[in-house]
Amino acid sequence: MAALWAAAFLLDAGRGWVARTELPPLSVEIGTEVLARDGSLLRAFQVSDGRWRLAPGPVDDRFVTLLLAYEDQRFYSHSGVDPLALGRAVAQALWNRRVISGGSTLTMQVARLLEEGPTGSVAGKIRQIRVALALEQRLSKVEILDLYLRLAPYGGNLEGIRAATLAWFGKEPRRLTTAEAALLVALPQSPEARRPDRAPQAAEAARARVLARLAAAGMLDASEVAAALREPVPATRRGFPALAPHLTERLHRAQPGAARIATTIDPALQRAAEALARRAVAGQEGRLTAAMILADHQSGAILAHVGAAEWSSDARAGFVDMTTALRSPGSTLKPFIYALAFDDGLAHPETLIEDRPTAFGNWRPQNFDRQFRGTVTVRAALQASLNIPAVSLTEAVGPARLLATLTRAGVRAEVEGTPGLAVALGGVGVSLEGLVQAYAALARLGAPITLSAEPGPGAPLTQRLFGPVAGWQVADILAGLPPPAGAAPGRLAYKTGTSYGHRDALALGFDGRHVAGVWLGRADGTPVPGAFGGDLAAPILFELIGRAKATPDPLPPPPPATLLLPTERLPQPLQRFRPRGAAFATSNPDAPDLMFPPDGALIEAPGGALAVKIIGGTPPFTWLANGVPVALAIRARETTLPMPGPGFVVLSVIDAKGNAARAEITLR
Repeated sequence: MAALWAAAFLLDAGRGWVARTELPPLSVEIGTEVLARDGSLLRAFQVSDGRWRLAPGPVDDRFVTLLLAYEDQRFYSHSGVDPLALGRAVAQALWNRRVISGGSTLTMQVARLLEEGPTGSVAGKIRQIRVALALEQRLSKVEILDLYLRLAPYGGNLEGIRAATLAWFGKEPRRLTTAEAALLVALPQSPEARRPDRAPQAAEAARARVLARLAAAGMLDASEVAAALREPVPATRRGFPALAPHLTERLHRAQPGAARIATTIDPALQRAAEALARRAVAGQEGRLTAAMILADHQSGAILAHVGAAEWSSDARAGFVDMTTALRSPGSTLKPFIYALAFDDGLAHPETLIEDRPTAFGNWRPQNFDRQFRGTVTVRAALQASLNIPAVSLTEAVGPARLLATLTRAGVRAEVEGTPGLAVALGGVGVSLEGLVQAYAALARLGAPITLSAEPGPGAPLTQRLFGPVAGWQVADILAGLPPPAGAAPGRLAYKTGTSYGHRDALALGFDGRHVAGVWLGRADGTPVPGAFGGDLAAPILFELIGRAKATPDPLPPPPPATLLLPTERLPQPLQRFRPRGAAFATSNPDAPDLMFPPDGALIEAPGGALAVKIIGGTPPFTWLANGVPVALAIRARETTLPMPGPGFVVLSVIDAKGNAARAEITLR
């Protein structure tokens, strides 16, 4: 009776001792995962101390079976401590005078991992036993096993089965080979000494011991062991997935505590887009980079997002997300000017419009090639991206209205001071994200939609930008542009743009389902000589949308109210457009126009040399100062002339056809 009483007393005391155990926090911090639309991993983030630790997710059942057979055969029957295993370990240590086996259960290992406690001291082992017993009282076996799968060390800063399989095998842990499973069983016992990338022989030997013991226990047959032994251990540690790095970084900053963040990104399209961006800058000068976005304009889902061509390149400033940077849009806003003019009844695609040297106040814009086409249709003017017609229409609809239209589309557009006519030619700051959002509205014939990389936020906006007829007319004009050389055939409406000084090369386009934007340039905004949107960005745009679908979805048919007539059959007010406030610079459209110096100017001319500039006319040109020739047979439109000296000068230029222009200036 005394013995029974003593045993009961010790049992109660032990239960109380276990019950009073202060457990470490059981909520293990895991890194945020950003997932693609199919649930695959786009990118994972480390926990706060820099370790890779992720939620295990589905794990190969056979790996768990082999793990328990090797580490803790009676895991589901003991209460945290296995007396048989512990007794065997003590006996082996006494007999061999060294530690042969640890005797720790999986629960005891979890206790040590939770506290990161010592393993070689008696006090440390007792603490593990106490915590293990307490864990068994408070958690289920499934929860304890889950903690092990999250915390087990696999070398370096890798913790948990999922981080291990991604780093060592480049795969999820849901399906493992016998060799992979055996290596993962062996690594946590001595993760640094057996790291495959640093100690491949030790890793291979440890794996072989695991395979031998499991074969002896009847868990594996001889053929499985032989095949596993032939499989090489991984020689290097793989990088974790990092698709759409700029977008995933932004989402992680917005939701720092989230375990998982879902996106609408299509992983196959994302890989293709990133490869396109890398190819676009390959072999180009070192600072050139690229950005692109592909979206479904029907649902608002962003399918691919590339913030820079080479994310890890410091030379290309790959860390800068160029989809959000405010840059000049070049000519890519012109379609919206035309759509507003069509919607207001100011013009029609077949309306005639003038492309001649024209002054808008003190501003005399010119075309990119410095040539003028005379009288053209509005369709031809937009397809050729002529500047004078675009500025004339902007003056008619109002630059503030253009910016207000972009705002209604959900686009951030910034100008310094009051918006002027220069917004028509790219004098406004807009991001690539904003341009793609605007073109999504154009693809929807004036009905804007919010584009988003997260499920849910993508939704139509309430206010239309313009009527469906105007939207269809612009889309029809843009679809008439010839595709880039070598581009896949198909009906794609698109517009290119090149900003002032060749700083930005752009291409935006859409079909009946997808909308995309491509930008190339330097992140620091310096010029890229020879960069044109049509040459650099347009071919990539066609290929990007082609990756989404081999045959582009057709554009919608014309709305019933669309007026499909040639110029001569249009109503009289729509047959010809003339700007309200513009003044033609000369009555003779073929004559040269003196852009600099302006008439009446007082000019500093150090060394007696004067820089001059003309547009129009037919080269070669003859220059005269006070009636005396100072330069003959000059073909360039910009040159430097010797001047007779300070004072009043009548400067004249005569072209090859005898047309002339003059200015009276004062030199100092």
